[in-house]
Amino acid sequence: MAGAGATYLFGVYSKDIKATLGYDQSTLNLMSTFKDLGANVGVLSGLLAEVTPTWFVLLVGAVMNFAGYFMIWCAVTKKIPTPQVWHMCAYICIGANSQNFANTGSLVTCVKNFPESRGIMLGLMKGFVGLSGALFTQLYYAIYGNDSKSLILLIGWLPAAISLVFVYNIRIMKISRHPNEHKVFHEYLTISVILALLLMGLTIAQKKVTFPRIGYVLSAVVVCVMLFSPLAIAIREEYYTWRHRKQITTPTSIIVEATPPTETVSKSEIEPECTETEIVMKNQEDSCCTNICKRPKRGQDYTILQALTSADMLLLFVATFCGLGCSLTAVDNLGQIGESLGYPQLTISTFVSLLSIWNYFGRVFAGFVSEKILLKYKVPRPSIMAFALLLSAVGDLLIAFPWPGSVYPASLVLGFSYGAQLTLLFTIVSELFGLKYYSTLFNCSQLASPLGSYVLNVRVVGKLYDREALKQLAAKGLTRSMVKELTCMGKQCYRLSFLILAAANFCAFFVTLILVARTRKYYRGDIYKRFRDEMEANEKEMALKQAQEIQEVKK
Repeated sequence: MAGAGATYLFGVYSKDIKATLGYDQSTLNLMSTFKDLGANVGVLSGLLAEVTPTWFVLLVGAVMNFAGYFMIWCAVTKKIPTPQVWHMCAYICIGANSQNFANTGSLVTCVKNFPESRGIMLGLMKGFVGLSGALFTQLYYAIYGNDSKSLILLIGWLPAAISLVFVYNIRIMKISRHPNEHKVFHEYLTISVILALLLMGLTIAQKKVTFPRIGYVLSAVVVCVMLFSPLAIAIREEYYTWRHRKQITTPTSIIVEATPPTETVSKSEIEPECTETEIVMKNQEDSCCTNICKRPKRGQDYTILQALTSADMLLLFVATFCGLGCSLTAVDNLGQIGESLGYPQLTISTFVSLLSIWNYFGRVFAGFVSEKILLKYKVPRPSIMAFALLLSAVGDLLIAFPWPGSVYPASLVLGFSYGAQLTLLFTIVSELFGLKYYSTLFNCSQLASPLGSYVLNVRVVGKLYDREALKQLAAKGLTRSMVKELTCMGKQCYRLSFLILAAANFCAFFVTLILVARTRKYYRGDIYKRFRDEMEANEKEMALKQAQEIQEVKK
């Protein structure tokens, strides 16, 4: 997941594409929209995951990632003839779409393996995606130096290599309780917070002080060690589980723990208690596209069409169109915003890294904190999403009315709210529509995001930016044909467009409040009961097998 967020680095290398290929801002924003389209239209990966094993989904994603970004790198470095605009849009769409295969393969698998901790799991997993921008920045400084064109090549080969290395490790396991589950998740959280603070410290230090090449290399080594340190916890827990199972199955422990000879563990004594769970599971064996009109209760397994045609999904679609559409637009234009306000390139890279880090904090907050608020106070999770949308509107206003250094807090607020929205969207979909077709539904839920990005980024922000730039050219007595790159400088370049984005976020806020009102009763109940029942059924089945083994040993 830490290698599946390269799309957030578009603001760093977009200026190279614009300068090398002679694009104006509208054309660059069109390419950015195709990036967002690829990054958010994950229906293909979702449907593929329904019929193929996880390793195949990850393998397809690795091939697409390398192919898309390698072609962009070849175009920017002039290793191939200058492609047409639609070629570049296709390349970045394919490369960005690959992250959906990593998301589907990793995230969906973990949510199904830990259904009772899905909020925590989603926050943690998506949090590492949020850190990927800052992680890639450290690695490309260490490997290539301050060469943003080579960053495109790094984005091409590194995520593909990660997927290939871990392709067999990620798989769906049979649901069962682990005694240290929450403790392990909080240990992972601690490590990831330390990693995020380390990245933020390095980012600020590298802005203040010019690091030598060896300094960048050492920084990257420390970051990689921190990134892989959760592996030690995983090994510890695997050893604990192996030792526990070994104690249960050894002859000595069997004699001590076995039931008295007069008592016989009967299969019928265990099975009756599982009947209710089995009936529920049998009733859910519907086709993915049946019973559109007869929808189940919230929290049960919806079919794909039942979910897509429900009022709850429509409200999520509108909120995502406005909210995530605005956030993607802000993220994609951050590089040009910094340029228009006169910031140097190194500072612009700092904005992108800070946005990536606070994107992480937003995802983790939305996962861990919203889970605790939900379980303790029964606060509907959509209400926390409404709060994130208000924050996004504040970030838009900071861009619309800038002052010296205001892009720093704006990047923090926008990154935090964007990360929180993503985690909350995926969690809400799993809670309202079930997990049976989650790999498809969570990808469908974000379809509104690239649509919103296209309308707001290309048709609004791009057009208004170019209009201001043409005004400045006319004031200098120049025309568009006289300059290769269309650039706008000053506070007015993004003022009107980001006021429109702030208004769109307020609209998303009010739509989300409607969803809060509709789901309040559902969130007051026990939304994880069916998954606890399933775990208990699995544990009883394991107990039955162990009891049968004990009886065989005694015989």
